[in-house]
Amino acid sequence: MSLPLFSARRRRQRGQSMVEYVVIVALVAVAAIAVYQLFGQVVRSQTAAMARELAGEDGSAESRAAQTAAKGARSQTSARSLKSFTGNAAQAGAN
Repeated sequence: MSLPLFSARRRRQRGQSMVEYVVIVALVAVAAIAVYQLFGQVVRSQTAAMARELAGEDGSAESRAAQTAAKGARSQTSARSLKSFTGNAAQAGAN
């Protein structure tokens, strides 16, 4: 008599572990998107340079753009604080 109850409990546990897996995958995806957007133009330029190099083309222009973006990010980081954090959106539109 307890065999159907045991079987139903196993199915419920499998479903629960699948939901946990989906939640973890979703969190990792959101974190990856956030990191990619946080590093912004530097990562985009480096990715473009790698893609061009893998395609057999010259990616030096994209590499220079990544270096320029990194220098700009470095100067923005030193100039920014929590007090000036709210001005980021307006300043990002100007760049």
